[in-house]
Amino acid sequence: MAIRIMLLCAAAGVLALAGCKGRETGPVAVSAIGSPPELRNPNLQRLDAPSEVLLLATAQGLVRLDAAGQIEPALAQSWIVSDDGLRYTFRLARTEWHGGGKVNAEQVAERLRATFSAASRNPLKPLLGAVEEVVAMTDDVLEISLVAPRPNFLQLLAQPEMAVLHQGKGTGPFHSVEEQGHLALHLPPGEEEEGEETQEEDHETGLLLRGERAGLAVARFKQGGADLVVGGTAGNLPVAHAAEPDADTLRFDPVTGLFGLSFGSRQGLTGDPAVRRALSMAIDRAALAAAIGVPDLQPRETLLAPGIAELPQPAAPQWTASPSPTRRELAAQAVASVSRGEPATLRVAIPDGPGYHLIFAHLRRDWRAIGVTAERVAANDRTADLHLIDRVAPADLASWYLRQFSCRASAVCSAEADAAMDLARIAPTAQERQVRLAEADRSLAELTPFIPLTAPVRWSLVSPRLTGFRLNVFGRHNMTELIAARR
Repeated sequence: MAIRIMLLCAAAGVLALAGCKGRETGPVAVSAIGSPPELRNPNLQRLDAPSEVLLLATAQGLVRLDAAGQIEPALAQSWIVSDDGLRYTFRLARTEWHGGGKVNAEQVAERLRATFSAASRNPLKPLLGAVEEVVAMTDDVLEISLVAPRPNFLQLLAQPEMAVLHQGKGTGPFHSVEEQGHLALHLPPGEEEEGEETQEEDHETGLLLRGERAGLAVARFKQGGADLVVGGTAGNLPVAHAAEPDADTLRFDPVTGLFGLSFGSRQGLTGDPAVRRALSMAIDRAALAAAIGVPDLQPRETLLAPGIAELPQPAAPQWTASPSPTRRELAAQAVASVSRGEPATLRVAIPDGPGYHLIFAHLRRDWRAIGVTAERVAANDRTADLHLIDRVAPADLASWYLRQFSCRASAVCSAEADAAMDLARIAPTAQERQVRLAEADRSLAELTPFIPLTAPVRWSLVSPRLTGFRLNVFGRHNMTELIAARR
């Protein structure tokens, strides 16, 4: 009942502002869900949606993603990959830093080395262990050497966390100017443009970027004050649904990644693998996926997403072959055996948001059926027994999933799985790498460091004006192409 009242209130707040027609001219207005956008160093700070949009627009990496999520040139105008897959040679385009100064290969190499340095907190750092050396060969050419071939390495280099900054500045293609209530981003005019024509073209090819709460972003879109809303998750999806958008404006990216619960400690009730398995067995994932409200969202019981090229058949826990009633019965027996008559209570750290609250309500109901009482606590509560994880995979790499549960990253981990991952990192062939990754996956499936639920959810509201918008597996969108292709 409490969740229903909350959703109705969200709907009332949004619909009260609805009714105006969409924008037809002028710069593209983007509302990104999150805090006010700022140009963050991803080696030091995590990116939320507004800062991610800003970084992608104003600071390129060597390569970038086009609207469909395919690799295209950015700072590098071309590249060559050696036959053995161990050397990537990039030739830089003629580019200047915003504010002046030619970009040279040593500056880019220095930035890349900082990404995987000891002090870096870049979330992609664990995936860059195969990088042996980054060397500027000339002012215009740099080479990245790997200790072993790495599939989809360019996908990693195209992520916003790999954007190249120099003295806090990027290379565009947009330049930002702070204005009241938003950032105005402009594409630099061509050399042939000048005077009033330049100002008019700049106005028409500009971008207005705001960071704001989901309710305000959705309301602004409904009013016609925004052409695009990005940064939507399962947590704020009910706000979009409450606004009753046109069917063709609410879009869902086909992202993969981790959406589920990790364990905060190996102590107490969840320190027992039997209880961790019981908690996972008890969940009615089909009902949960249906309640989230995303077309074709599939429940998931494996740590890895299905269909990853490196490991197309992820290890499934043994209990997945049992019907739901049997799972519940076995789970209740396991909890009773470990708790020995004592109250079985768990604290679950989940962010605020009506969608996340709905998910917790399903978990609480399912766990109550096996004798476990769940209590929701703040997302940043480090003492919680379980923590919700909602992350999109940056590349089609099995190692990204597995390394989230290495002993450096997870309270519940396996030395055997870590050893297998280390061998996979330096495996000389794709076949040997796959064998080692499968070993790690099997070890973690037995250990249960994570309770998978579904794929992550990433949604956007898209005006019909933006004909260049494309869904992609990364949930990230090229603003240059959005502006180039619009009505």
